Parts: sequence; C-alpha cells; structure tokens
Amino acid sequence: MAVGDKETTLQGWLAERYPGTYADGKRRDELCYLQCKLILKPDRITTARVFKEFAHLVRRAAEAAGVGYHDTPKAEQRPEVREVLFLDTGGFHLYNNGYIVRRRIAYEDGFPIGDPEIVFKFRTPAMKAGQELDVRPRIDGKYKIKFKLEVMPLRERIDGMRRLISHNVEFGLSQAPQAERIVMASLGHMSLDELATIFPPLAAIPCEGSDDVSLVNQTIVEELMQDICLLDFGHRTAATANLALWRSRGDHHSFVGEFAFQLRFDGPDGIGHKPLHACERFFLELQQVCADWLTLTTTKTGAVYRLKGNPPQAHE
Repeated sequence: MAVGDKETTLQGWLAERYPGTYADGKRRDELCYLQCKLILKPDRITTARVFKEFAHLVRRAAEAAGVGYHDTPKAEQRPEVREVLFLDTGGFHLYNNGYIVRRRIAYEDGFPIGDPEIVFKFRTPAMKAGQELDVRPRIDGKYKIKFKLEVMPLRERIDGMRRLISHNVEFGLSQAPQAERIVMASLGHMSLDELATIFPPLAAIPCEGSDDVSLVNQTIVEELMQDICLLDFGHRTAATANLALWRSRGDHHSFVGEFAFQLRFDGPDGIGHKPLHACERFFLELQQVCADWLTLTTTKTGAVYRLKGNPPQAHE
C-alpha cells in the first residue's frame, strides 16, 4: 500500500458507525459533515487586519501540506456580525449532559436581518451515543439535520487530533410553535419541561433544583466572522475556511477565537481517502504554523459557559 493510501485517523473515525432505526422506524442519521476547528487566543485578534495576517499562516500551512489555497471575495470585505446566545438552566443541566441550545441572528449595517436560527446539538466523543440519539424537533415547520464529525487538537499538546460527534438540528425561529417562538424571541424564561416539548431528548435529563431556562451567564455573544480562503483538498473536495472572534455584547470583552472549515459529503463513504489524507496533513501542519495562537482546552461554547468563573461539568 502506498504512503498516500494508508488509512488515516479520519478514515477510521468515518468508518465507525452503528446502523439501526429510531423509534418511528426511520434509519439513523449518517455522518455528512467533517468540521476541523482550531480554538484561538482572543487577545491575538484585535483588529480586522489580523484576519489577513492569519490567512497568511493558513496559506503557509496549505503550501507545506500540498493543499490548494484560493482567495475568496469576502476576504476583502468587512467581517460579518452575528449575535449568538445560549439557553440553559442555572445549573447547566443541558450542557452537563452534552446538549446545547443556541439562537443566532445575522446583522447588517447594525440591524438584525433574516429569521433567527435555532440550533439544538448533542455533542459526545462516542460515535454510538451520537448516532443513536434522535435530534428531530417536535415542530410542524421545516428543519435541517447536520450530523458532524468535529475534529480539534489534543487537549495536552499540538500535533494531534481528537474528535467530537455533533448531532445537530437547526431551523428558523418562525418554524417553532408560537408560544415557544415568543419566549425565544424575547429571551423570556421557560422551564426545561417546556423546552423538552420541542426537543424530546431533554425530557430524560434529571434536574435537581430550579429548571428555569434562561440566557447562559446573562451573556449575549457578538460574533465577528470572515471567510478568509478556499481550501482545495483535491478530487472535487474543497471547503471555505473562516476566522471568528466571540466577544460579549456591551463591553466588547473578547473571550475566544476560532478558525474552522467544513467538508460536506453524501454519507461517510462519500469522501475519498486522498482528500481525507490531505485534510489531516494540513490540519496537523497548521497547528505547527500557528502554535502561538492556539488554546487547547476549550471550545467556543465552553468559553461562554466559563465566563462567570462557574465551570460546567461537561468536558468538550
């Protein structure tokens, strides 16, 4: 077997699957996304110019790994602005059990645009648990399932990879039932039981103490995000890469940055070993090139939950 044909870690992860059906007989979802992420120190991202500086590092890593690098029109534009907020109980019952409920809305020229996006996630290192969970919401409107393999550096050191299995569903706020839509739009309080009427898996969470659901750490996140390049891994496999900064709205306190790109494919057999090999090689090389930028022990969501010095029990 040639060096380029040797099975990669990514291939091994994609090959792990647990077919079966959900309670209503629907076949379990299969992985259709591979998302690679680097969590960055926020104090490195202080001006819009830094987005271009980091793009130069990405280009260096791409050239070293033999991956195509192409500029995108958005790289010359101002970063996009979005508002992100998380809902949970005061005791973080959702996050401590692997669940995330998030609302996100885009801004243009200082004003919100479009339908706010509601996202429900279950994240776990275990493929079996991730695939077995039925994330479909109990709504009459449209929704989209995204079953992802998320790849991040090791917690202890660079030059490695660890995985999170992220089983997501997203829909526009207008698709939610009216009562829940009003609460989510106004950020009013609701109970865990009420939230479970939309997301049934939440009904199984044991909840000691108050089950009121509200804004996590009373923080509204302002996200600055910019597409910085297109990465071409060959064999018709490419992904737009972006850089994002999360900071709290109001005092503009920056608390986490992220570089990410995502590959989409038709099931775990829908992507070849050669682009996976190139993706893995690039991801490891980029860790070396931008080592001084990296923070290894959290995720963007984890950083929000830790803002008030009250860390949750979940370890992403």
